[in-house]
Amino acid sequence: MTNDQMKPATIAAQAAGATDNATGGVVPGISLSTTYLRDADYALLRPDNIYGRDANDTVRQAEEVIRQLEGAAASLLFPSGMAAVAAVFRALPSGARVVMQNGIYWGTLKWVRDYCVRRAILLDEIDAADPGALAAACRSSADMVWIETPSNPWLKTVDIAAAAGVAHKAGAVLVVDGTAATPVLTRTLDLGADMVMHSATKALNGHSDVLAGVLSCREPGSAMWREIVTDRHDAGAIIGPFEAWLLMRGMRTLPLRMERMCANAMALAEYLAGHPRIEAVYYPGLVGHQGHEIARRQMQGGYGFLLSALVTGGRERALEVVGRLRLFHRATSLGGVESLVEHRHTIEPHTGIPENLIRLSAGIEDAGDLIADLEQALEG
Repeated sequence: MTNDQMKPATIAAQAAGATDNATGGVVPGISLSTTYLRDADYALLRPDNIYGRDANDTVRQAEEVIRQLEGAAASLLFPSGMAAVAAVFRALPSGARVVMQNGIYWGTLKWVRDYCVRRAILLDEIDAADPGALAAACRSSADMVWIETPSNPWLKTVDIAAAAGVAHKAGAVLVVDGTAATPVLTRTLDLGADMVMHSATKALNGHSDVLAGVLSCREPGSAMWREIVTDRHDAGAIIGPFEAWLLMRGMRTLPLRMERMCANAMALAEYLAGHPRIEAVYYPGLVGHQGHEIARRQMQGGYGFLLSALVTGGRERALEVVGRLRLFHRATSLGGVESLVEHRHTIEPHTGIPENLIRLSAGIEDAGDLIADLEQALEG
């Protein structure tokens, strides 16, 4: 059995086979050197190690874990999710056309809008969860289609295989932000996407202590991927070896964490869906959720750890509920072992987010304790 044939739990727990060859340690060491030796004839002792900006064994090991989890041909780590997003868009020529899903993570959308204006890139924002809207947007030629599934904070689900079909027909590459699913739940490239991006800060690392982003591809020989590789090297958008090591350490428990987090998120969604002080719940695992059937087909082992809810009573009531929570940490971000709650309108006041929307990131705590915390906050 080759590594690429192993199940995610094995790949993650074994860190894709990485150990410390220098000491025989089970845990791989950290390579911190920024420069590398040459012999008396000035030949590199290792031809693949020239300078630490783009040559580090620890970073390569972490990338290999992700590559195997994704079933990708290649993976590249970046110092943040937004650095990975930026690397993709910098690979587009001026005057390119991009079809992009709306209602996604605001940080991505805000940066992309500004960048496209600066680079004279035509940006069409559409509801990619609507197959008709996506097909209509791709009737004319395009260079790239960008989707996020499940989306943040609306948890919309996009049919990746269908999106790949319409994107490729328009001559575009399909790039998917799969942060809220991780490769444990959705093997995006297997469904036809050309590239997949994750903010590895979130569930891939899972411990709220590392900033990282990653891109993975199906075709490392494509012109766009080669441009991304060159840009990372030349512009220096690299992750440090210590952060890469922490990320690799976090990923060793990724499948276990995802199993518990998905189960907790489902329990929370079902509880909130039946609560009289909640207007609506957005979670792909709920049968009545938009895109549930698509999520059921393309997500394996769970529907993710992220959910949103509308609290009856508007902004004031939503903030009261958030303020009374004791176990959920009031903090931005998602995907950590600790459960988080965010009043999204406070973070994004000018984006059309309802003032009574709260977003929950389910951690690995006891589900009953989390539900009890929500109950006392809603009833208080």
